Amino acid sequence: MRVDAEELVANARVVRLPLVTRFRGVVEREAVLLRGPSGWGEFSPFLEYDDAEASAWLEAAIEAAWGEQTPALRSEVPVNATLPTVPVERIREVLERFGAVRTVKVKVADAAETLADDVARVREVRRILGAAGRIRVDANGGWNVDQAERAAHELAPFDLEYLEQPCATVAELAELRERLRDWQLPIAADESVRKADDPLAVARAGAADLLVVKVQPLGGVARALRIVAEAGLPAVVSSAIDTSVGLAMGARLAAALPELPFDCGLGTAALLAADITSRPLTPVDGVIPVRDVEPDAALLAAHAAPPERVAWWHARLRRCAALLAASG
Repeated sequence: MRVDAEELVANARVVRLPLVTRFRGVVEREAVLLRGPSGWGEFSPFLEYDDAEASAWLEAAIEAAWGEQTPALRSEVPVNATLPTVPVERIREVLERFGAVRTVKVKVADAAETLADDVARVREVRRILGAAGRIRVDANGGWNVDQAERAAHELAPFDLEYLEQPCATVAELAELRERLRDWQLPIAADESVRKADDPLAVARAGAADLLVVKVQPLGGVARALRIVAEAGLPAVVSSAIDTSVGLAMGARLAAALPELPFDCGLGTAALLAADITSRPLTPVDGVIPVRDVEPDAALLAAHAAPPERVAWWHARLRRCAALLAASG
């Protein structure tokens, strides 16, 4: 589906939202919200992404705002809490924003920290959750194979659900998975799916036990569903610190999957200090509903990005739209 670039710009609202803690090195999240005949879509690729990568995010927004909705198989989606690399003494404070969730994804392998820092953070999460809670760790490809194997040893006492993108390449994931074969510790692929020229390569290589899929980077719900079906692996749906509009897009994907064996990373509205709707998709009793999100005019105005950032995003919209048009 293609929409004229000027129509996109005319229907765009650019917002800047504060975060409750630093995440991916930023304390504010910028996003473009697009209003179309089908509702609202979100275009919020990270600032460092080039236009080729960002164009998939635009395709997802266009699908949400101008396309047809995929039928939902469930009305709510179980979600996990996402814990950034905060000091141990702040962990309870951050987790309390998510309410009663049974699963926590702990960010690890930050370049400014050590494995000992990661272990301390995971230990505290286990203490807070208790034995019945589920813990997964996400390294965002930050370890090599030897580092990841050592981390798996160090974190073994805390009964991890899985390791998410422990290493950067498919070959490294395959080697690590072989080394850990007797551990029954699953490997999840995220960047090896959403940032890959071939998102199915990791499945063909036998390098992962499950996929982490995100609706914006994969170009929309329909394409993400095709990838999961062709990969033949279980999937967990996650977000990229979206506004509630983007989270609603993720919830639509999670609701359309035939099976949903894992809690999804769609509770991240809890990491926003403000949102664009008075009914944000924050977790309640460990779930978020599958529903449309309508931004509030007052909140859009209150959190409007400065004029120079609006101009920057409009230019980016036009460039990405031109790439989509050229691709046919």
